[in-house]
Amino acid sequence: MNEVDVLTVFIEEGYQISPEAVELICSHCSPERLIQQVLGNIDTSVLVIGVEHIDIDSAAADPANESTDGPVTTFVENSADTLRIQTEQPLASVITSSGSPDFLLSDNPVSIISDISDNSTCVGEYMEFVQFFRNRYSRLSEIIRSRVNARPIESLNKNRSPGLRGGKDFGDVSIIGMISDIKSTSNGHKILEVEDPTGSFSVLVRMADKELYEQATHLVLDEVVGFSGALTNDGKLMIAQKIIIPDLPNTMAKKGGSFGKAVLTSDVHVGSTTFMEEPWERFVDFLRGDTDNEALAAISKEVRYLVVAGDLVDGVGIYPGQEHELNIPDVYDQYRKAAEYFDEIPKNIRVIISPGNHDAVRQAEPQPKLPECIRADFPSNVTFVGNPAMVNLDGTKILIYHGRSIDDLVAAVPGVSYTEPTRGMVEMMKFRHLSPMYGSRVSIAPEKNDHFVLGQVPDILHCGHVHTVGVEWYKNVLLVNSGTWQDQTEFQKRMNVVPTPCQVPVVDLATYRTSILRFDE
Repeated sequence: MNEVDVLTVFIEEGYQISPEAVELICSHCSPERLIQQVLGNIDTSVLVIGVEHIDIDSAAADPANESTDGPVTTFVENSADTLRIQTEQPLASVITSSGSPDFLLSDNPVSIISDISDNSTCVGEYMEFVQFFRNRYSRLSEIIRSRVNARPIESLNKNRSPGLRGGKDFGDVSIIGMISDIKSTSNGHKILEVEDPTGSFSVLVRMADKELYEQATHLVLDEVVGFSGALTNDGKLMIAQKIIIPDLPNTMAKKGGSFGKAVLTSDVHVGSTTFMEEPWERFVDFLRGDTDNEALAAISKEVRYLVVAGDLVDGVGIYPGQEHELNIPDVYDQYRKAAEYFDEIPKNIRVIISPGNHDAVRQAEPQPKLPECIRADFPSNVTFVGNPAMVNLDGTKILIYHGRSIDDLVAAVPGVSYTEPTRGMVEMMKFRHLSPMYGSRVSIAPEKNDHFVLGQVPDILHCGHVHTVGVEWYKNVLLVNSGTWQDQTEFQKRMNVVPTPCQVPVVDLATYRTSILRFDE
């Protein structure tokens, strides 16, 4: 297939396509299949298809035929005498045996797609922050610009002059900017100050526009957003008629991975007096296949990966009075004890560990992987990555993020709560950004590139931090918050955080169906 053929196909489908995208498609081993994949997944609002809309990995993969309309959650209680299962479909379709319990470690490959580890260059200077936010604006505005024809804010300010009726001169206009301020008027309307590299402008969202107003209540500071609307007569204010967010495409295809299962967990908190050691040991017994429960034994045979999304240990000096809630007061001893626990996990299971805010790395995000003096104590089947990090588990792209920004989203976005953590993760997908708000609870390290921008869409987003379990689909991305192994602490009682410990999501890598195994009883 030559370049003319590629152009013809896309023109007939009503799309324009950049020369770089045409060249990329022509160079692919199967251009026809790649074209079908692009046309099947492209957001209908996109006018010009660029290389950022082409997912080579998806075209190369062989998606599983089986799919599901939502997360199938199965509760399996770890009891030798009884097995109680709550499921939305027949048990046989959720729990199966691969018939091949003896995976080799080499059968369970992991490749790191993105990770700040060993690539951090920032020192915290002013211009680094400028570059950091410009990189965020450039990448997210490019996504929005493919859906709306926006003009620079500077053009609105330059053409504004005394006595000129701004609304009539411009008609309907569109701009893309980063939200620098959000205010409410005495009448309840919202005024958002947005800025791009050329200037700033005010946008009014009226209460009478109920759907638009509801959408505006979910906007947060430092988020990159597009607005379409009309200018007031003096040309100083835009009356919003449409809000365009980066969001995921509506037509993303549901993918299948390979085979076997990935176990997702986080917030182990080794060293805390509230670390639930006995349930953890039952969990390790399950991974070893040492259980009388036939359903658990069948699942354990299929486990290929264990992914830990931060807070491996409880750390030291993380919150007031923590020293009174530690049974291992030295942070390095905490990691040595954690290494002993992980040494008991079968060596054919590939373990991936990312840090969190309790771990012995810098508090500013993105965080690098744990230092070598700590990593050296762990067995060879453990792979360490930073936070956030995207990894490829034999065809399944998992974005691992500890999830500290959920604290900020709970405070800023209506409907986001600790009891339903996936609601905050849905907002991350809509923002196409894991942690948009600067200056709140999450400290930001100003790297050259904003590592929180979701340029590449994952198959699974795995978070922790809030100590509650949640599973949800959003536009064919599986969102999982994996709970904790720590009982409620005194600090959590004061903060009204009620954890759901010892519940472990297990994802089928062929279908992405999710079971939740309970080890607390």
